[in-house]
Amino acid sequence: MAVSVIRHGAVTVYPGEKSGKYPDGNQVMVRGADTLVAFDTPLVANRMGRELLDADLVVLGHVHEDHMAGLHRLRHAPVHVHEADVAAARSWEGMARHYGYVPEVLARMRTMIEKDFHYAPRPDALAYKDGASWDLGGGVTVRAIHMPGHTSGHCVLLVEPGGIAFIGDIDLSSFGPYYGDATSSLAAFRRTLEAVKDIPAKVWITSHHKAVITDRETFLALLKAFASRLDAREEAIADHLGRQPSTLAELVARRFVYPKHLDDVYYADAERRVIEQHLEELARAGRAIDEGGRWRLV
Repeated sequence: MAVSVIRHGAVTVYPGEKSGKYPDGNQVMVRGADTLVAFDTPLVANRMGRELLDADLVVLGHVHEDHMAGLHRLRHAPVHVHEADVAAARSWEGMARHYGYVPEVLARMRTMIEKDFHYAPRPDALAYKDGASWDLGGGVTVRAIHMPGHTSGHCVLLVEPGGIAFIGDIDLSSFGPYYGDATSSLAAFRRTLEAVKDIPAKVWITSHHKAVITDRETFLALLKAFASRLDAREEAIADHLGRQPSTLAELVARRFVYPKHLDDVYYADAERRVIEQHLEELARAGRAIDEGGRWRLV
C-alpha cells in the first residue's frame, strides 16, 4: 500500500491515517550521508517498505504503545530511548509501571496492545540522556531535548540543518495534553509547553494530528490553544466542586477528560490520574480542600 510523503531537507514524514490521529501516528525518517534513523514507529510503519526497513537505528521520543507499533519490523536496528522511559521499552513489567493502571486494566491493556499495536518489548533498548546527539553524516545531526510531562522521558528531537523539531506528543490537538499515566506530570507538562517555544526550530512535526507546521505564528497559536486545555479542565473541575463537593471517584465518573459516551480499557484510570493532579494544583493554590475524602472549593 502506497504511503504519501512530506519532505523537509534530510527529513521525510510518512503521515498515518487522518494525519496520524491515534491509534496511528506520523512516521519520521531522517537520512544523513551515513545513517538512516527512524523517529518512533507508529502503525503506519507497518505499511512501509525499504524506506523503513533500511533504518540503521531507531530513536524513540517517548514510550507508548502507539510509538512502538513497528519495532517488530526493525529487530536489526538499535533502539535508543531516554533514560526515564527506557525501562518501559525493555519489558512489559516496565511498561506496566509506566502506565500505572490497576492490575485488571493492565491485563486487558497488554492483550489489546499485543493484538492492535504488535507490541514487543525491546530488552536491548539503549538509554540516552538529555542533550544526547547523533551524527548521521554529511552534516546532519539529531539532538534530544528533554521535554517531560506526557511521560517522564518525553523528548523533542531536533534535526539540523534546517531546525526541524519532532515534538512528538506535544501534538497540538484539540483534545489537548495527555498526562494520565503514572509517569506523566501536569506540572512538568506546563513547564514543557513554555520551554518548547524556545527551541530554535523552523519546522515542527507532531506524532499525531497536525503532522507538519512550517510557520512560527501558526505553531504558537496552535500551542496556545493546546495549552489552554489544561486550565479549561481545571476550571471545569473547580466549577463542579463549587456546586457539588465530590469524592475522587465521583469526579472520575463525572468525566472531565473523555466524553461520557466513549470508553476504552484505560479511560477510567487515566481520568483518575489527570483529576488527581488538578486537585493537587487546586489545593496548592488554596482553592480546594480535601475533607475526609470529599473535595470542596474553598
